[in-house]
Amino acid sequence: MAARPLLLHSVSYSGSWGQASLTLDQFIHKAAELGFDGVMLGAKRPHLSVLDYGPASLLELRRSILDAGLRHVLIAGYTNFTADAEHGEVPHLEFQINHVEQLARMADALGGKMVRVFTGYDHPALTYGAAWARLVSALRECAERTYQHGVVIGLQNHHDMACGWETLHDLIAAIDHPNCKAMYDAWAPALQGMNLEESARKMAPLTIHTTVADYQLRPRFRYQPQLVNYVPETSYVQAVPMGEGFIDYPAFFRGLGEDVPVAYEMCSPLLHGGTLATLDDYAKKFIAYMKALPS
Repeated sequence: MAARPLLLHSVSYSGSWGQASLTLDQFIHKAAELGFDGVMLGAKRPHLSVLDYGPASLLELRRSILDAGLRHVLIAGYTNFTADAEHGEVPHLEFQINHVEQLARMADALGGKMVRVFTGYDHPALTYGAAWARLVSALRECAERTYQHGVVIGLQNHHDMACGWETLHDLIAAIDHPNCKAMYDAWAPALQGMNLEESARKMAPLTIHTTVADYQLRPRFRYQPQLVNYVPETSYVQAVPMGEGFIDYPAFFRGLGEDVPVAYEMCSPLLHGGTLATLDDYAKKFIAYMKALPS
């Protein structure tokens, strides 16, 4: 069986958390230099913004990707379909649906077949039922529109809505469109205390891609002088190299299978700092870790 494609997420080199940053063209060459099979391109500045890339620049970018020997391209969208729910006069959903369709056009122009989208955060102006209906309707329309471009949308379990695997499964069933799939990740269910192998096996028939990173948990406490004691608080989640954190990725991949493309992201401050050398070191360790996983 062919090895699963390994992609590098451009957000890792975006400078978003104070780390070193590269231009998109520099990032393409970096991914190839490090030995990745493809790239996951963040669809916002400083990288693949719809405001900055038209037909001519997309064609040039596609040539750069192919010249670098990269054969897999995925567009990472940043959506929140429950945003600004308190202002019904603003067609916020229409803005986002249109944005997702634009991302599908960009993916098609770059030779890609998938666009990652997020669901929505809890919003005080929406009941859970209203937020759910809003998501189902908007994502179904996104699936219908991206289908016209030969591009599939994948839901990542990141935002509040449907971050649990059972709910994500339910949401995709409710959307009920063959062009809407899952991009199921291990990070959220690991923090939720879920059985990673079992949940991944349940989600595997729907999953077309996954994005990974590893973390260590560091306990936090607040001192209460009147009690001369400490009150536990939510643990800090600290990014570390693959295999050095608490997420059981061997179990996750046993459940998910061997043919799902995998992207590596460094989307938070790293334990060892944010220099270019550190970013490169973490990326290399990811490749070594994935290649050492038992089949």
